[in-house]
Amino acid sequence: MSRDTILIQDIPTVDRYGITERKKQEIDLLTQEVLNAENEVEQYQAIVTSLSEKETKLEGELATSEANKIQALNNKKSVDSVVNNAKDLYQSSGVTYTESFKAETKIKTVATEINTVINKLIYSAEVINKLSNLVIRKKAINPLISDELVTMVTQASSDANNAVALTLVALESVFASQATTIESKSAMSLEVLQATKLYEFIIGTEIDDVGKEVSTKKQSLKKYLYEAYNITSNMYEEVLKASEDTISQLNAAQASLSKAQVNLSSLQAGLAAANAAALAS
Repeated sequence: MSRDTILIQDIPTVDRYGITERKKQEIDLLTQEVLNAENEVEQYQAIVTSLSEKETKLEGELATSEANKIQALNNKKSVDSVVNNAKDLYQSSGVTYTESFKAETKIKTVATEINTVINKLIYSAEVINKLSNLVIRKKAINPLISDELVTMVTQASSDANNAVALTLVALESVFASQATTIESKSAMSLEVLQATKLYEFIIGTEIDDVGKEVSTKKQSLKKYLYEAYNITSNMYEEVLKASEDTISQLNAAQASLSKAQVNLSSLQAGLAAANAAALAS
C-alpha cells in the first residue's frame, strides 16, 4: 500500500460522521429547494390557469362586443339613410305644397278672368238678342229688310247664347278645379306638417319658417343611435384592451411557469443524485 493511498477504514470515525452530516445537510437543503420550487410551479400554474380562464371569458365578451358594435354601426348607417329620406320627403312635400299654392292662385286668377268674360258675354248676348228681336219685328213690319240680315242677327244671337253656355261650363270646370286644388293644398299642408315633424323627430332639431335648422337639446332617433354606436364602440375597445393585457400577462406567466418547471426538474435531478450518492457511501 502506497503512502498516498488512504482506505476508508483508516479515516477516523469523527471525520466519517462529519461527512455524513454534511451530506445530510446538503440533501435537506436540496429537499427544501425542491419544495420551494414545487410551490413556485404550483403558484405559476394557478396564475396561468386563472389567466387562461379569464382570456377564454374575454374572448366570448369580445365576440359579443364586436357583434354589438357591428349592429350599432349598421343602425347608424340606417338612420343616416332614414335622415336623408326624411329630409327629401320634407323638402319635396314643401315644394309640392308651394306648387299647389301657386296653382290655387292661378286658378283663382283664371276664375276671376272667366267670370269677367262671362259677364261681358252675357251683356253682349243680351244686346244681340234684343237686336235680333228688333230686326225680326221690323222685318214683320217692313218686308224690305233683308232676309240675310235677319239670318245673320238670328245666328249671332244663337252664337252668343252658345258662347255664354260654354263659358259657364268652363267656369264650372274652373270652380271644380279650384275645389280640388284647395283639397290638395289642405292635404299637402298636412303632409308638410307631418313630414316636418318626422324630420325634426329623427334629427332632434326644429325647422323654422324659412326651412333652417334650429339647434335644440331634444332627444332624437339619430342622436340615440349615434350614442349607442359610440357606447358599443367604446365597450369593444375596452374589452379588446383587457383581452390584449390578459394575453400579455398569460404569456409572461407561461414563460415564468416554464422557467420554474425547468428549475424544479434541475433541483429534483440534483436531489436524486445526492440521495443516490448518500446511499452509495
